[in-house]
Amino acid sequence: MGYRLSKIFTRTGDKGSTGLGDGSKTKKFSDRIIALGAIDELNSMIGLMLTENLPSKINKILTVIQHHLFNLGGEISMPGHQIIQKKDVLELENIITTYNKNLPPLKEFILPGGSRAAAFCHMARTICRRAEQAIFKLNSKNSINAYSLQYINRLSDLLFVLARVINKHKKVKDVFWKKNIS
Repeated sequence: MGYRLSKIFTRTGDKGSTGLGDGSKTKKFSDRIIALGAIDELNSMIGLMLTENLPSKINKILTVIQHHLFNLGGEISMPGHQIIQKKDVLELENIITTYNKNLPPLKEFILPGGSRAAAFCHMARTICRRAEQAIFKLNSKNSINAYSLQYINRLSDLLFVLARVINKHKKVKDVFWKKNIS
């Protein structure tokens, strides 16, 4: 395989446009580029989570997710291209079910926090929600792979569950919302 990035800067973006994976150009502020940026930010946040001391199973899950997010970005950068599949969505659903069954039922809302790693996970979850909004906005004008839409939705659910799992693993209590705190 040849080099994918032979030049880091091309100067083609200096006037507000950028190239897509299919060779076409678009404005840097287009819905497509905003969605790509949110996916990239989410992937970076998950990379930050991976610098934490986490159970090896969670590290593996997050590493696979990073690759899936890169694939999702590839789909967004090449209109009409599909990489995310039903099996990827089902994999997230299975992980959510497996980890959630070992957590106590929620009776209150949880605030982002607890351990540092769980707080990072909550941050990834909120970035994921923004990425989901950007992808759905793009989908309102440009058809996006239905499995990709499902994947990004399930991913935010998984990140919520993983934040709770991480706190449990680190023996740190989740932070519960209190309506009348002062």
